[in-house]
Amino acid sequence: MSITTQQQPSPSVDRLRAAVAGAVLTPGDAGFDAELTGFNLAATPAASIVVAATCADDVAAAVRYAAFHGLRVGVRATGHGAALEGAGQLIVTTSRMTDVAVDPESKTARAAAGARWRDVAAATAPHGLTGRVGSSSSVGVVGFTLGGGLSLLGREFGYAADHVRALEVVTADGAVRTVDADSDPDLFWALRGGRDGLGIVTAIEFGLVELAQIYGGGIFFAGDSARDVLHAWRRWAPALPPEAGTSVAITRLPPDPNLPPPLQGQVVAHLRYTHTGDPDVAEALLAPMRTCGAILLDGVGVMPVAALDAVHMDPPGPLPAADRGAALSALPAEAVDAILAVAGPDVPSPLAIVEIRLLGGALRRPHGTDNAVTGRDAAFAVTAIGVCAGPLGDQVDTHLRAVTDAVAPWSAGALLSFCGLPAAVRAALWPAEQRARLDEIRRRHDPNGVLSPVDPALDARGDG
Repeated sequence: MSITTQQQPSPSVDRLRAAVAGAVLTPGDAGFDAELTGFNLAATPAASIVVAATCADDVAAAVRYAAFHGLRVGVRATGHGAALEGAGQLIVTTSRMTDVAVDPESKTARAAAGARWRDVAAATAPHGLTGRVGSSSSVGVVGFTLGGGLSLLGREFGYAADHVRALEVVTADGAVRTVDADSDPDLFWALRGGRDGLGIVTAIEFGLVELAQIYGGGIFFAGDSARDVLHAWRRWAPALPPEAGTSVAITRLPPDPNLPPPLQGQVVAHLRYTHTGDPDVAEALLAPMRTCGAILLDGVGVMPVAALDAVHMDPPGPLPAADRGAALSALPAEAVDAILAVAGPDVPSPLAIVEIRLLGGALRRPHGTDNAVTGRDAAFAVTAIGVCAGPLGDQVDTHLRAVTDAVAPWSAGALLSFCGLPAAVRAALWPAEQRARLDEIRRRHDPNGVLSPVDPALDARGDG
């Protein structure tokens, strides 16, 4: 059976309402638009039906309904990522599924599909434990991890996907399964890093690490120091030990009164730094970077791991944004100059952040069983994020492409969660052998494309 798009829900939608505990909404229902609105206000998916799931059984019932009626199924929790492509979908929202359980003896946690990293931190911090958390605690644990999960602690502890023990998954046949390295090694491999079109993960079990505090934070340099800061960082960062993580970003800050006064409305060079070891050693390693430019604000020091949001200071509230990224094999002076030429402080730009992040260390190798995480051989990752509003909001895509084009000579692919590419293009992120394996696993578990991301080009031709 070929999956086709529909603009109106099936007349039997009442049967779906009877089958799930959560709300079932269609266009025009109160709460329909709000249910689809996530953190990224530029990424609202098209949908014919929304199922506000409360448990795995709700998700399973929604998938069975969609398969019967020829609808594709999409899923979202926090809405940080890009919108699902295409129209005519049944969207499952998992934001109500927020349970987190911690076993301090085995150093593991189990998080439901809608749990955010802040929920995990609240449960793990009292035990002196942490997960491989990203730059923002408002990001969903499941989506972050399935996309690889690039953690601020990753150079020492690897990707979040490397530490998954088991997954509760609803597959395209509407069955709820527990998937691990023994029960289904192929699907377990693919979900951890392959993410899309393989199943809807309703809970995830993962290992924790003993870590209560770190030395870390951010230093904001004046915009006219950006060239010196970026070049100094390029020379300094690769020599850091694995317990240190760092990135540097050209950041255009809004005139927000909630920001510290020195930063309001400024274009800055933002150095981010974490170190999991001795604070005195960490401070000595950072010292050379404190002399490379005019400092507006220095917020680096000892902090609890639960306060890692302070390192990147990502925007706390919703905004309309788009992103593009690339992984780099090297970062020569020419690459830094190329980035500055298209996104430096003197360039009028809608790009709020253009970040260069150091990779390597434990990110280069999987821990435990192998998985489908992309970009392991890369030395750096470049990510650009643009705000699709304001005077230059309509030029975001042009500026994003300018950044990735600028670093193309040193490209080593991209990280799945940071590539900003549509589904039809993302397949190129994997080597041919891995791509073929992912495709075969998707076909085996979802032969009718119920969970496949929609390719708008295919839909327009009527053969999707």
